[in-house]
Amino acid sequence: MEAWRVILLPGIVMPAAAAFGNLLTELDADVDAVAKDLEVYATSTPPDDYSLDIEVAGVLEAAQKRGWDRFHLVGYSGGASVALAFAALHAERLSSLALLEPAWAGNWDDANQAHQALWPEYRRIAALPPEESMPAFVRIQVRPGVEPTAPPPGPPPPWMAQRPQGIRALIDAFRTYDLDRDALRRFDRPVYFALGGLSNPDQFREEAERLARVFDDFWLEVFPRRHHFDPPHRAEAPALAASLRSLWLRSEEKLSRSRST
Repeated sequence: MEAWRVILLPGIVMPAAAAFGNLLTELDADVDAVAKDLEVYATSTPPDDYSLDIEVAGVLEAAQKRGWDRFHLVGYSGGASVALAFAALHAERLSSLALLEPAWAGNWDDANQAHQALWPEYRRIAALPPEESMPAFVRIQVRPGVEPTAPPPGPPPPWMAQRPQGIRALIDAFRTYDLDRDALRRFDRPVYFALGGLSNPDQFREEAERLARVFDDFWLEVFPRRHHFDPPHRAEAPALAASLRSLWLRSEEKLSRSRST
């Protein structure tokens, strides 16, 4: 069997290799997986014209360099938001779409009031000094009363210096980007959504419910003990790898059925 071709997009904090290290260990030789960093960190500071279209172009280039006409796309947090934008623009390139708690899923008017109220707060947090903004950025994305995972001891890694600017750039991009909901409704590949039971439900469960109304073939899986900063691709990699394999098999079966009709 030909290896499954997969691109993995990380969130706005950890580099791709570190973010997906545990998951990559669980994916065997029959998976040709590429952990791709976000384009917002391709230069020392985000470009002045930064938008999600730059991220989409980066995914397209990564696939083209490998000669991939079609592939599976997995995104976490900000990377999952990029994956949604890619699916809206280049659906024909995707065999499936896996969303691990998108940081943002469109500026549509069907979001509830609690979800809408989060975005002014995100912009306020992004403007704080880094020593204040990062802890607040983490806390707002977990369920009230949940203690966020403590950072590892010792000095922060060098790449952390880019993160405050990257977070601000991505939040600004979300505010102005026009994610085409009608294009997503036409997406006919299987879509998987992993949700942490300890994540902020006003953001992530609400997004899952909104996207379930958009995608025709939508599979929601809840990981009760996980939250946005203790996600299943790091903390429950074997279980997530099994779910992704099920998604990819489902995609192959759906494609085979469509070819036989």
